[in-house]
Amino acid sequence: MYRITDDERPSRSAAGSSIAARRLDRRPTPLWTVLIPFFNERDYLAATIASVAAQDVPAIVILVDNGSTDGSADVARAAIRAHGIDALVVTETTPGKVAALRTGLGWVRTRYVATCDADTLYPPHYLREAERLLQRDGCVVAGAYFVDPGSGQDALDAEARRILAAARLLPRQCHAGGAGQCFDVAALRAVGGFDAAIWGYVLEDHEVIHRTMTQGRMLYSSDFWCMPSPRERDRVSIRWTAFERLVYSATAPWAGSWFFYRFLARRLNRRRLTSVRMRERAYQDIEGSAFASPHPVC
Repeated sequence: MYRITDDERPSRSAAGSSIAARRLDRRPTPLWTVLIPFFNERDYLAATIASVAAQDVPAIVILVDNGSTDGSADVARAAIRAHGIDALVVTETTPGKVAALRTGLGWVRTRYVATCDADTLYPPHYLREAERLLQRDGCVVAGAYFVDPGSGQDALDAEARRILAAARLLPRQCHAGGAGQCFDVAALRAVGGFDAAIWGYVLEDHEVIHRTMTQGRMLYSSDFWCMPSPRERDRVSIRWTAFERLVYSATAPWAGSWFFYRFLARRLNRRRLTSVRMRERAYQDIEGSAFASPHPVC
């Protein structure tokens, strides 16, 4: 098995790009790339990689080190060697999840891409179920629901009913966080992918779905789920205010662009909730009660 290493990074020169392309093409390309940005996740990254390595369909794994200082990149390399997976570790020094995702997407050569968090566990059928959804007519993005660590079947069933009901009621909204989203790559790139010039704030997982759904629909299923690693959260989840979530629900079917680029962007800018600044401080609840995004954003 040919294993991609972090030394094989994209070059600005045509020659460098050609060499990297030949290396990636030495064996048939899977349908899937798993994209994992990370920042100081050494305690959880190995378990995430192990869950990705256990997928029952083949995938290339791209890990983007967003400037970790705790040795996370070494943990990633060790896990790659331990599981014998095709993987690439790259570094993106611009802080922020959007920058890390943009760099990772630039390496993707497969039909589908799963954006995964470094502290989340994925069941072995995760990519296969996402592929089943994405192969349905008009589907360009699949969304997984989250369940608490150690959840049993009753909890899975209850959360599945909730997300499927929400998707039926509000089909033009995103009901899944970025750790549980899988895309048709052509559709994602057609709308600009991950780009701080388009959206440099938190809640990038919802905004990118807004753009992607101009290309088709988003689907969910009762068998498509993932599970955050058990941990003591030292950062609060990124928050919508109750008012913002209400406006999102009311306007997404007909004025989603207005909501994100005219309404929400201004409010997040005032609160300094940019992707770049999220690692610099802990953000507390602002403007009263709020709905949490399903997963912390680093």
